[in-house]
Amino acid sequence: MKTFCGRANPTTGSMEWLEEGEDYDYHQEIARSRYADMLHDKDRNVKYYQGIRAAVSRVKERGEKAIVLDIGTGTGLLSMMAASAGADFCYAVEVFKPMANAAVKIVEKNGFSDKIKVINKHSTEVTVGPDGDMQCRANILVTELFDTELIGEGALPTYEHAHKYLVQEGCEAVPHRATVYVQIVESKRMWSWKKLFPVHIEAEDGEKILVPPSEMENCPGVPSVCDIQLNQMPLSDFTTLSGVVAMFSVDFSKPVQSASTYYRVQLEPVKSGKAQIVLSWWDIDMDPSGMINCTMAPYWVKPTSALQWRDHWMQCVYFLPNEEPVLQGEKLYLTACRDEYSVWYNLQKAREGENKADEEEHKADVCVESPVCRCRAHLLWNRARFGELNDQNRTHQYIKALRKVLKTDSVCLCISDGSLLPVLAHCLGAKQVFTLENSGVSCSVMEKFFKANHLEDKIKIIETRPELLKPSHLEDKKISVLVGEPFFTTSLLPWHNLYFWYARTAVSTHLASNVTVLPQSASLHMMIVEFQDLWRIRSPCGICEGFDVQTMDDMIKDSLNFRESREAEPHPLWEYPCKSLSDPQEVLTFDFTKTVPQHCLSTEGSVKLLRKGKSHGAVLWMEYHLAADVSVSTGLMQMSNEKGICEWNPHCKQAVYFFSSVIESEILSEPTAVTYAVNFDTKTGEIAMDFKLL
Repeated sequence: MKTFCGRANPTTGSMEWLEEGEDYDYHQEIARSRYADMLHDKDRNVKYYQGIRAAVSRVKERGEKAIVLDIGTGTGLLSMMAASAGADFCYAVEVFKPMANAAVKIVEKNGFSDKIKVINKHSTEVTVGPDGDMQCRANILVTELFDTELIGEGALPTYEHAHKYLVQEGCEAVPHRATVYVQIVESKRMWSWKKLFPVHIEAEDGEKILVPPSEMENCPGVPSVCDIQLNQMPLSDFTTLSGVVAMFSVDFSKPVQSASTYYRVQLEPVKSGKAQIVLSWWDIDMDPSGMINCTMAPYWVKPTSALQWRDHWMQCVYFLPNEEPVLQGEKLYLTACRDEYSVWYNLQKAREGENKADEEEHKADVCVESPVCRCRAHLLWNRARFGELNDQNRTHQYIKALRKVLKTDSVCLCISDGSLLPVLAHCLGAKQVFTLENSGVSCSVMEKFFKANHLEDKIKIIETRPELLKPSHLEDKKISVLVGEPFFTTSLLPWHNLYFWYARTAVSTHLASNVTVLPQSASLHMMIVEFQDLWRIRSPCGICEGFDVQTMDDMIKDSLNFRESREAEPHPLWEYPCKSLSDPQEVLTFDFTKTVPQHCLSTEGSVKLLRKGKSHGAVLWMEYHLAADVSVSTGLMQMSNEKGICEWNPHCKQAVYFFSSVIESEILSEPTAVTYAVNFDTKTGEIAMDFKLL
């Protein structure tokens, strides 16, 4: 069986489907999995173990045999906990074959083969009976099927099916229940991930304000959850307008309904403001009494308890369909609607003198349909991109640079996906502006934006690929100023936006001999860091709660060595604090005033470690030199030198290259320097790198 994998091709700016060997898919899945992160989640593991012990005891006290069904067993950890807690037999169900094979090995290595049967099936295919996968129905149901949104991985339909066909009525369940909590906040920062704010431009003839089209203003956006490490969001970035409210609970020991439904709570704002965002998280009670509780609550909710860092469960940010001004103490109804896999929210004001009968009427207004983006901008720009377009400081850098290069007779061509640069160029006095858009979606979004600002006849949209650009597209004019942010929707790693260089090369016959290119160049930068927590996602676990899971460590390591560990991976570092152990270093430069060279660009060197700490890896990012003295960074924004605390660009993902010492967890004597070799292959647009700790 062949696997096709999408990879961004920086030379064409598009996603390409590459045929990979049959091993690839599984390696990719394992290497990028969060298994290591879950095994390192001490709080989760301890609470599950306590809950499982308690459930087995309750069954035994009734004089029954303890038969456990563990759905989504992964490494087999929870089944081994049950067996060692005295369960008579465990059925461990795992649909992903390589994982099921690993579970068999781990169970055997820990001596539980006689007590645990691993079933490599989806739980809905499992059969019960003398000839079935399970001899009889289980009386203890153990699962860990949750994601940050609780239900996004299909927990509800899985539980619904299990209660109908696989477990006894009145069974014990670990966890016993889950509760989803919400809090309403006002936050310009988070709201900027959903809406396009007006853009202010100081032009020769006074200030101009660019506004988003009304269709974009009133669009509910996309339903996919926005999950982030809320513990990295400072209190200065939002204002809480309500207390924390329990929105809904699911009791897993009773039959579960997965059909679409809604929940409603009444609340009174503790402060007046603009209700924009619903922050949400959940907790699970491992036992009926709620004594064994595992919570995802962020730092300001439980300031006394020590926070467990985890990346497999975070917190959710939901965007209300519209900004709603609310007054302290007024009566509001918050409605959570859900289908089998996702949740969305609506806020309504209670009507004057409302009673129960009116409340019933309210129910008719409920949003049964999940939100759908109609303006298409939310399909073109992801949330980080909205944030970037709304960043006034960043926009100001581009305005400053354009002012330096534009003349009254400038003919301007913009190459970037769904960028505001063409509008800035027009407003700052370019004679003529063309923009190259490579998709129907970006064309339609830009068209609406131009129309909303009466610019439809001032800026010409060309829907074609750079190499197919004809003189007639440009009305036979030569381009005197070529601009790009650069930003392309297919870019995954920072250097993928070097597609701008390839596009610039493809259109070179259309450029005037004295063309100005903005940015004039780019540079790749690097820094050695110690992560506060992110290292855990790649670090072996060895022994987890007394069970040997090294088989899993080896499997992750083999998969990383298969390809991934030789590659950098994208992470938004504002969510993952680290401290720098070295100064930032410029590694390679790319000159956009010239075409892409035929030969590779390579460099090697070493970087001194200035601070004590564990060298977990290198962080890499791009900087774009727009014009003389004007640059923008996609990575490091600033660094406090004493402690090496870093502030990262919050709109971009940086590239992280984990050193093998993290993956092998070998303890090295304190390295003093790191040598690097970096090679940019101009044929493929990919960057290969190698590091050695000295």
